[in-house]
Amino acid sequence: MTPSVEFVLAVIVVALIFDFINGFHDSANSIATVVSTRVLSPGVAVFWAASFNFIAAFVVGTAVAKTIGKGLIHPSVVDPNVVLAGLLGAIAWNLVTWWLGLPSSSSHALLGGYGGAAVAKAGAGALIASGWIKPILFIVISPVLGMGLALGLTVALSWGLRHKSPGPMDKLFRRLQLVSAALYSLGHGANDAQKTMGIVVGLLVSTQALFMAETGWLHHLYVPNADTIPLWVEMAAYSAIALGTALGGWRIVKTMGSRITKLRPFGGFCAETAGAISLFIASGLGVPVSTTHTITGAIVGVGAANRLSAVRWGVAGRIVWAWVLTIPMSAVIAALTYLAIR
Repeated sequence: MTPSVEFVLAVIVVALIFDFINGFHDSANSIATVVSTRVLSPGVAVFWAASFNFIAAFVVGTAVAKTIGKGLIHPSVVDPNVVLAGLLGAIAWNLVTWWLGLPSSSSHALLGGYGGAAVAKAGAGALIASGWIKPILFIVISPVLGMGLALGLTVALSWGLRHKSPGPMDKLFRRLQLVSAALYSLGHGANDAQKTMGIVVGLLVSTQALFMAETGWLHHLYVPNADTIPLWVEMAAYSAIALGTALGGWRIVKTMGSRITKLRPFGGFCAETAGAISLFIASGLGVPVSTTHTITGAIVGVGAANRLSAVRWGVAGRIVWAWVLTIPMSAVIAALTYLAIR
């Protein structure tokens, strides 16, 4: 049955709601370190992070969006029901982990939901196996890369500044942390908003026949292929994630900012800088990664650079379990949702 224009528009709205929840859920990743070190108040921190989430629209490409739009699911399988079920599965899992205060990955929830809905429709053959290799590998690579960069940066700066007075250095890194927090938020927006862009473009390509002959504003919904990312899709996705970040998911801030390890401005700067570098590398490669995994690994790296006992490994273990469960749980929820709405 051919979907209606109204149904496609409704699915696009749900995609932007997911993007909003993504920003809401992952705001802790952007602000936890800068709030826990008391460099910024929570209100100012979320505004700072949200601003740079949106600014990312003007300074990064769309490689991640193209990966999501055409690299994971065979285009012939994609339809509004698959997209809607995938989004609902991701949203449901995000809300569960937000309520539990666990910094799970919105990105992997979306990947799991999208894949689960596609498999429910057409079996495992719906998946483009080669397209999943890098996202799956980066489940391990992104936190390890963040941890390694943060560990190395912490050790190098500690050695280089060992003869400096603590007071002036603390003031310096309080200022530098504004820069590192901005860079991390830029990387967060760059990677996460593009995932929703890719979902929306995949939907529009699958329903392009609906809009091919349309005039007026509906003509802008005609997208011939996933290599084209319309400007309105970019602006809508970046606006939604920035708004979600501005409203913030406060339950997760405490876990990220203080329960894993205690941070000072110096450590916050190292963690955010390492996380930002990791995200820019992944976005440049077109890999949809978890910003949650990345910053958590960086925070662990800062704590481990001081001493292994500075890291609360029990809390880190709970977070890892949330990571392990995210893709399969969101996939199951999405598959059941697809069967229900089909």
